[in-house]
Amino acid sequence: MSGTQTEANCPALFIAAPASGQGKTTVTAALARLHARQGRRVRVFKSGPDFLDPQIHAVASGAPVYNLDLGMCGERDAAWRLHRAACEADLILVEGVMGLFDGTPSGADIATRFGLPVMAVIDARAMAQTFGAVAYGLAHFRPGLPFSGVLANQVGSARHADMLAAALPPGMRWYGALGRDAEASLPERHLGLLQAGEIGDLVARLDRMADALCATGAVDLPPAVSFPCVAPPDLPPLLEGRRIAVARDHAYSFIYPANIDALRLLGATPVFFSPVSGERLPDCDALWLPGGYPELHGAALATNAAFFGDVREHVAAGKPVLAECGGMMSLFETIVDKQGCAHRFAGVLPGRAVLQPRLTALGMQTVELPEGRLHGHTFHYSKTETPLSPWVSAQRPDGGEGEAVYRHGRLTASYVHFYFPSNPRAVAGLLG
Repeated sequence: MSGTQTEANCPALFIAAPASGQGKTTVTAALARLHARQGRRVRVFKSGPDFLDPQIHAVASGAPVYNLDLGMCGERDAAWRLHRAACEADLILVEGVMGLFDGTPSGADIATRFGLPVMAVIDARAMAQTFGAVAYGLAHFRPGLPFSGVLANQVGSARHADMLAAALPPGMRWYGALGRDAEASLPERHLGLLQAGEIGDLVARLDRMADALCATGAVDLPPAVSFPCVAPPDLPPLLEGRRIAVARDHAYSFIYPANIDALRLLGATPVFFSPVSGERLPDCDALWLPGGYPELHGAALATNAAFFGDVREHVAAGKPVLAECGGMMSLFETIVDKQGCAHRFAGVLPGRAVLQPRLTALGMQTVELPEGRLHGHTFHYSKTETPLSPWVSAQRPDGGEGEAVYRHGRLTASYVHFYFPSNPRAVAGLLG
């Protein structure tokens, strides 16, 4: 890496695919692990609103993983984070979301805006020469896209790999092929991959994938990209001296690192605790209950009656609470899991949250609060059954009505996962 006061240059690669399920996360994590093992400072970003893939990449790279999204996060937020990474890293990797051109804005929009070379990962298990047609389409569908080349995934044999490489258009880079390897795959559940802390042999899986990449063209550093200097936001210490309790464990883990950074930049002191481990609410001025999997830990959480009692006292005392998705679910009287078993929770809000067999909501959301406008997203398999009327409703990008937002005193609760840097002053208003 080298740079000046106005720009920083760093090798960078955008890992994309024609669709979800092609192996982007596996390849990105393997690349991060491969280069980190060689002593390089690797910084990984994830396109779009995602909590699970970044946990894997953080283990692989040894550094926090931030999100890039031109809608939820904004262009300036992405620009200064990329510049900061380029100033301290030897390699920047950005994992795309869904298919390369899916969504508005899309992964292709990010790659084009920041000049990131695109490597497409294509699942080739059922392909031969058509592989070349898919690669050609990805490279030429959008004029101006900095398309670099392709990596074939789930390849059956060396002969199969040779056939795929021969099908590529002239001049397109062949990054190589990865074979099928069940022992290196990353386990999943209904919201995506298992959390990094739940995969006991994660490092071994990452090493296995990194070893496989050693035989491909992906082992070489990509070309350097120039990232113009963009100053980070200058925030007033609106939460100076305030202790913000943050639940953080296997039940409450959907936390953007950028949100924690924003709290600290506002002057707050985050205090982490684990309700699943039986810990009580620490001494604090405000509480943030993020999303996660409270339904999977219903039995353990239900036994922590002291914690839920602390939450009720905290709310009764008029202290601020922000509860998102799984955090909000925990404030109802019960959560009914996928097996139909009801677990008693805080009872701060009347009603219950019931897990559904299918996804019930997915997408970007914007909420207009008295404290200000906040961007975020929603992604859940449960629905609420409550007599409460929404205080306000979020809005979808298409203008339609989004998730309900409930307010009870200084408690604000919703299925929306907020991105704090989209409006730190509003977050200070909610928690101050």
